[in-house]
Amino acid sequence: MQGGVISNRYELEGRLGSGGMSSVYQATDRVLERTVAVKVLAEHLSDDEKFVARFRREALAVAKLIHPNIVQVFDTGVDSGRHYIVMEYVEGRSGAQLLQSSRELTPEEAVEIGAQACAGLEFAHRQGIIHRDVKPGNLMILGGPAGGAAGDGGEGGGAPAGEMTVKLTDFGIARAGEQTRLTQVGSVVGTAAYLAPEQSRGEEATPASDVYALGVVIYQLLTGRLPHEGSSLAEMAIRRESERPLSPSSYNPDVPETLSTAVLLALQGDPTGRYSSARALADGLRIGLAGRDPSRALDSEAPTTWGVTDATRTLPRTDEEQATPVVPAPVPRRPPARRPPRPVIQPGEARRRPSAGGGAKWAIALILLVIVIAVIAAAISLANNATDDISVDDVVQQEVQDQVTRLEEFIQENTAPE
Repeated sequence: MQGGVISNRYELEGRLGSGGMSSVYQATDRVLERTVAVKVLAEHLSDDEKFVARFRREALAVAKLIHPNIVQVFDTGVDSGRHYIVMEYVEGRSGAQLLQSSRELTPEEAVEIGAQACAGLEFAHRQGIIHRDVKPGNLMILGGPAGGAAGDGGEGGGAPAGEMTVKLTDFGIARAGEQTRLTQVGSVVGTAAYLAPEQSRGEEATPASDVYALGVVIYQLLTGRLPHEGSSLAEMAIRRESERPLSPSSYNPDVPETLSTAVLLALQGDPTGRYSSARALADGLRIGLAGRDPSRALDSEAPTTWGVTDATRTLPRTDEEQATPVVPAPVPRRPPARRPPRPVIQPGEARRRPSAGGGAKWAIALILLVIVIAVIAAAISLANNATDDISVDDVVQQEVQDQVTRLEEFIQENTAPE
């Protein structure tokens, strides 16, 4: 297919790689005048509706993942019965190529590759997408000491010397979490050596499955071998179920024992015993590299914005920063306002005293009214009953005094504190 043109736009050039269901070509986008990678579904699968649906779902799912540690999908379509996906072209070397080279990676380089891969996985998991095929061939490394391995003159393709960028690629069997699973119970999709035990049993893949697979990759980067090896898939599966892998430090004395512990935690057969997220694995790797206890990161919670910022070029970190996972301080929550309890009216307590302002006005008005009534009553009494022995002043004074006394008693009864 070299030299062909797809959709009168993408001019295919050299083949970059091939797999069981597709081939990837370097191509030129005639419209945007840039180099891209085009993945073309294998011809013998083009008539298989199941594989075509999986292929298209890959494009739709991964196109939503815009992150510096994930290869970007640009376009998808069908041309003359050929289903294709157009992706970002990454000029670098894969993890598989690094493992095949004679140069050994340092623990610092292996941790940096693993941590950046964790950033891409964490972002994908938060979008509900599981990679399901994490392996060295699906990690592209640009620049840095790892990108310029021995024998290639230091060419990393796209990043200056000393800087490293890792990109996850080929979500070939990735699946959106809310979608119907594409494989039947008991079937296994993916590369056997990197499958988590639960995937090998045909169980549902989860983010913990990607954590396990990446743990296998990091084990290889540190030691140059798989944690479980066998002459057949059956022998490998038996060893994985019955044997614990040897510590990476037993193969490579440069690997700190604490870093070996972090990798072995990612390789726990029981998913509940592994790191709870890709972010937790990254924290564990950095803590272990610093010589601290990596189990501290087992239950670390990933902030929602972790990995979204431009973190592909990692700045030097102090020992304390490497030992301590960055977890944002919790935002204090203000307790809801409590409404005052309603007063409970006891029997015989139906009448309550009025408010302070209203009660005072009411009392003054009542006093004035009573005084007026008293004076009138005194005048009437004087007119009807006046005698020479009783003066008008005496009558008025007596009536007013009587009314004031009654008023005081009334006010005391109605304004007394509760």
